[in-house]
Amino acid sequence: MSDSHKQFENLVGPSESMRVMESLKRGASRRDVLTMLMACGMQVGAAGGLASLATSAHAQTPKRGGRIRVAGATAAATDTLDPAKQSNQTDYSRGSMIYNGLTSLDGSLTPQPALAESFTTQDAKTWVFTLRKGVVFHDGKALSPADVVFSILRHKDPATASKAKVLADQIETVRASGPNEVTMVLSAPNADLPVILGTFHFCIVKDGTTDFNAGIGTGPYKLKEFKPGVRSLMVRNEAYWKPGKPYLDEIEFVGIGDETARVNALLSGGMDLVASVNPRSVARVKSTPGYAIFTTQSGQYSDLIMRKDMGPGMSPDFAQAMKYLFDREQMKKTIALDYAVLGNDQPIDPTNRFHFKDLPQRSFDLDKAKFHLQKSGVTGKIPMVVSPAAMYSVEIALLLQQAGQRIGLDIDVKRMPADGYWSNHWLNSPVGFGNVNPRPSADTILTQFFKSDAAWNESRWKSAQFDQLLLASRAETDLPKRKQMYADMQTMIHNEAGIGIPLFLASIDGHSTKLKGLSPIPLGGLMGYSFAEHVWLDA
Repeated sequence: MSDSHKQFENLVGPSESMRVMESLKRGASRRDVLTMLMACGMQVGAAGGLASLATSAHAQTPKRGGRIRVAGATAAATDTLDPAKQSNQTDYSRGSMIYNGLTSLDGSLTPQPALAESFTTQDAKTWVFTLRKGVVFHDGKALSPADVVFSILRHKDPATASKAKVLADQIETVRASGPNEVTMVLSAPNADLPVILGTFHFCIVKDGTTDFNAGIGTGPYKLKEFKPGVRSLMVRNEAYWKPGKPYLDEIEFVGIGDETARVNALLSGGMDLVASVNPRSVARVKSTPGYAIFTTQSGQYSDLIMRKDMGPGMSPDFAQAMKYLFDREQMKKTIALDYAVLGNDQPIDPTNRFHFKDLPQRSFDLDKAKFHLQKSGVTGKIPMVVSPAAMYSVEIALLLQQAGQRIGLDIDVKRMPADGYWSNHWLNSPVGFGNVNPRPSADTILTQFFKSDAAWNESRWKSAQFDQLLLASRAETDLPKRKQMYADMQTMIHNEAGIGIPLFLASIDGHSTKLKGLSPIPLGGLMGYSFAEHVWLDA
């Protein structure tokens, strides 16, 4: 029930409120409601105010039914229904429709109970999860501890090739400790375990699943059709464990790599919601009747990657030179059109409680860039791989190319199509760009992208000291000490890693004004990719 609905019910009483709301559902107008209220002896002034409140409350009340079409910004033949292998926003959005985790993350990225109705610990090392009763998978099988044990342990098996293996490695044992209870023991204390378990990869699947093409989960929607790189079709799960949810009958989800094509699809009526709108398209969306934008400031970033194990990035001075070539203020203003905040070549953004604000901001400095470039001994053309798939990478690279010319650096910008970029070029190019979706905690992003053995260690930077600090920080319960550890790790990345992060980007989505229920979750756009169970159509 919306706030307006509660307020209206308090003023007129439950029975009259229900009568008015039922009339509005049947198509009654504000004038009709006004007549109804005056017929009860209400003065015209009071009735007018209450009629407005009732129509407002009705507009905010989720309605069941309808079908929407949604476009994510990525599509690839590697699209997957296996939560362990998901790697982009289209995968995450689809996964959030089909599956649930033990926990979920709210608008402040605080873990909330999901398939686990409660979770407790005495020492942050041994955790007990009590499972929610009455939850069934899409095929009717009841959720059991065995499903949870299987789902968590498979991340630890190298044969699974889980994208979250580096996060799961800290979980030593998972066992059913009761008919409705699971106990996990970690190798060292980690107060963030419920946060980690609320992330995309740790969704719960059926015990023993090896073929994920059927997409059997406990989530708000059932899979009707899945064509990797093309589209997915979802229908409402009538047996969903959250009362009243989801609201929609069906969702068609596609990936459209080209931003112009995505926006055109929205404004032509072909889509109801599209992800990753470029700031340059915002005015066009806003000025088109029936459409609006939805903005989420978060820790998303596009980063310049200079591999330390091959190419010019093997020289630490080359990496330093490139970081001094970022004119961050200009990039924020001219590329992101101020839908961003400044980055400082480390991945913890200012919205994070562990952001180290006292790390001196690296500024645009041609003299320092030239000094480090000459010291590196790197000469000749430097191929720099970019793609529209990595947000703003094309524009950032062109500014770097212009700045490079002023210090005698010849950057050869190699533009690749969005299709296939993540599988063919990201992690493979000596100098290129990545795009990192927001992560729920400092520990998660540092573990997945900077730990020496992480699958997504983009620049192949390896530091035993960093790895030790990372492990120690998880167990540190003294908050000021933990903050200092994170500050030290941010400083190390800023100084040593082959990564340049000029900006933290806001996620901008475009949508039909008929689509209601969107609110920001700073894991990324599309409500942290969990829009499906929250939105409804006000047709």
